[in-house]
Amino acid sequence: MNGKTIESRCGILCGECAYREQMGCAGCVHIQKPFWGEGCPLKDCCEERQLEHCGQCEEFPCDLLNQFAYDERQGDDGKRIEQCKCWREAAL
Repeated sequence: MNGKTIESRCGILCGECAYREQMGCAGCVHIQKPFWGEGCPLKDCCEERQLEHCGQCEEFPCDLLNQFAYDERQGDDGKRIEQCKCWREAAL
């Protein structure tokens, strides 16, 4: 994956997910409901605002995205925020 293909709303590179193939997940931009639970607040927020990903939002990076990106157990130290910035800049 070259990082330019938008696979998620929050900037996670789905191609790097260990569960993607096992769960048959096509990335949250292509699915109705995430395999990991009933929903995702970041996915829902983007879709409600009709945005392809968080980087397109005027509030980027918001508190919710920061909360996910820096979560002690499941965060990625802001890697997803940087990816959204890359996607945003690639679209300019």
